[in-house]
Amino acid sequence: MTTLRSNNRRGGQAGSRHLPAGKRQVPFTGKVARAAAMHPWRVLGLWVVLLVGAYFAAGTMSLTASPGAAGTEATKARALIDQRLRQQTPPEEFIVVESRTATAGQDAYGAFVDSLVTGLRGLGEVDSVASYREGAPGLVSEDGHTVLIPVVLAGDEADAAETASPVVSAVEAAGAGSDFRVTTVGFGSVEGEMSVLLEETLQQGEMIGIAIALVILLVVFGAAVAAGLPVVLALLSIFVAAGATALVSNIMEMSNFVVFIITMIGLAVGIDYSLFIVQRFREERGLGQDKTGAIATAGATAGRTVFFSGMAVAIALAGMLILPDATFRSFAVGAILVVTATVLASMTLLPAVLGLLGDRINWLTLPFIGRRMRTDREGGLWDWISRAVAARPVISVALAGTLLVAAAVPLFSINLGSVGISSLPEDSDARHAFDVINREFSDGVLTADVVIDAPQVEDPAVQGAIANLTALIESDSFLGASQLETNETGDLALLTVAMPGDFSSTESRDALDRLRGDYIPAAFSGVGARVLVGGPTAETVDSVQLQRDYLPLVFTFVLGSSFLLLLVVFRSIVVPLKAVVLNLLSVGAAYGLIVLVFQEGHGAGALGLREAPVIESWLPLFLFAILFGLSMDYHVFLLSRIKERYDETGDNARSVAHGLRSTAGMITGAALIMVVVFAGMASGELVVFQQVGFGLAVAIVLDATVIRMVLVPASMELLGDWNWYFPSWLEWVPRINIEGGHQPALVPGPSVATAASAEPAG
Repeated sequence: MTTLRSNNRRGGQAGSRHLPAGKRQVPFTGKVARAAAMHPWRVLGLWVVLLVGAYFAAGTMSLTASPGAAGTEATKARALIDQRLRQQTPPEEFIVVESRTATAGQDAYGAFVDSLVTGLRGLGEVDSVASYREGAPGLVSEDGHTVLIPVVLAGDEADAAETASPVVSAVEAAGAGSDFRVTTVGFGSVEGEMSVLLEETLQQGEMIGIAIALVILLVVFGAAVAAGLPVVLALLSIFVAAGATALVSNIMEMSNFVVFIITMIGLAVGIDYSLFIVQRFREERGLGQDKTGAIATAGATAGRTVFFSGMAVAIALAGMLILPDATFRSFAVGAILVVTATVLASMTLLPAVLGLLGDRINWLTLPFIGRRMRTDREGGLWDWISRAVAARPVISVALAGTLLVAAAVPLFSINLGSVGISSLPEDSDARHAFDVINREFSDGVLTADVVIDAPQVEDPAVQGAIANLTALIESDSFLGASQLETNETGDLALLTVAMPGDFSSTESRDALDRLRGDYIPAAFSGVGARVLVGGPTAETVDSVQLQRDYLPLVFTFVLGSSFLLLLVVFRSIVVPLKAVVLNLLSVGAAYGLIVLVFQEGHGAGALGLREAPVIESWLPLFLFAILFGLSMDYHVFLLSRIKERYDETGDNARSVAHGLRSTAGMITGAALIMVVVFAGMASGELVVFQQVGFGLAVAIVLDATVIRMVLVPASMELLGDWNWYFPSWLEWVPRINIEGGHQPALVPGPSVATAASAEPAG
């Protein structure tokens, strides 16, 4: 053990702390903070220009409701339809008219439908309307109380929400004050309703998250100005990131959920990062440093931690760029941009504002909580916890590990898919129309697109194969009617097959398996044609399979990059290996709890959440990348304090206790802020966002409590000096002092000695 200790003392931070002040190397984050503090108006001017640019850029944002995954069978089928059959696929709306008493054969019912159809045909956004009154078959339910009115809209699916808006308004007006219930469902109406709910979720989540975060910040800082500053900087970072994302959206497909991702991640990370820096600035001022020196020291310590934490988050998020899926890539781009904007604001704008405010950061001090409570003293709550964990490390590891493994067990029954129409609230008109159509009309709304690519579709062999396939489809009890369409050149045919029910249901996926695995191979065996199946169900199934195929690559990239970052930062083999394992435990537990609450419905109602048959397919990989990045904030913060004290004393047990009690309060406050932001985003009505917000909130709670407060110190107590094992053949790895240790004053002042001996606050 002596050899291990001496090797790490030589490679640690302690040797640099006793150099003369003039020979100490000032971290670049400290230099940037000092420059911003000395020239605040220049920095503010640059940020005003940046904000104005973001405002104009935001107007160019182009978002897509459901960007596809490249290279899948469903994507190739859609591309063939767009390229060789029709350049635009006109969206449809399916209007449902219901009456409890009247039937379609009665004059009053017929007159109401005629009036509605006439009004719809008068809309410029409508191409055609079909009506049972004009002989169109299959548009009246068996009992006659329900009528279906298919409407073909002008334009393409990309404009469906806009073109469907007048139809939705006409439907609402027709049903108001009448004896009939009139609802509509279609790509445009669903996208429009989801956009409204998304905006409401963002507004509600922002208000809840910001309000509770302000309360937590008031408790931490005890002053209103200090509490409000992190929130303002987070909002500015979100605005800048949204503008940058808008520019990117003009050169690559971006999901319309990216705004939600930017807001959620921006609030959580932005407030946390500012919290660390403002807290360190106030502490340095309390130790006697002059204003500029305190800002520079805060930049060199907490600012440097923020910089490397931002790097860790960005590297983890970059794992999603590996997938050839526009949804994942848009999430990665949006989240990376908001983290980048947040780090930039923390390093430049925040020091400039602190330079202008100075001690006015403590204005509006609150009574009773105006004096910051010390949580790092011996004998306090966190010291008691650290001693209890250290006294029984085996029991602590066993109990905490068992808890996390038990929470992860439901993960093995996860049902991935796209929540789709079931994401809408139960009182949604579009969801009601969808359910009525599936109940009263056998073909439903959704279809599977069978694309036949052949040199000559009219070839007898191809026609025979199509006939055989049609017969097999007609014999299937689940699949509905089919319709054949051929392009002008005769080298492509589209067989549209009705597929009732929700596209993520087990029945729909089983039907797709029969279509792809049994019917098409049987019908087209020996025929010179390529047959592809597309449509909503196929797109969902292919997307899930794509994620499974790329899962090893993404995991390898994120885990490998996290390991290398911690290896360089802490110059240890054991610490990064343990961090990877512990992070996997917390993520797995979060996955299991998502399945338990949403898919299995345990406790969903009590928590105000909605049960769903599937977990959104992109959620596991998204959460994995996000959580691995965010967990580095706390891991680096805690371990840097432990490593700092270990380099000074060589006493592992005392170093673990010191690191835990000196960071626990800050980690708890920062984690609470993230949790309330994520929980606020989960308070909306869209079940997709409920799953995202709940998953992130639960994972942060587990990470900041069970992982950081129990498993990390207990495992470090068990391993002792082996925590810091670093083989001599890795001595070439560059040395990085991420926390900055006991930093000297970075500007001359009377308190250099005091500042150099101060306990860092993160």
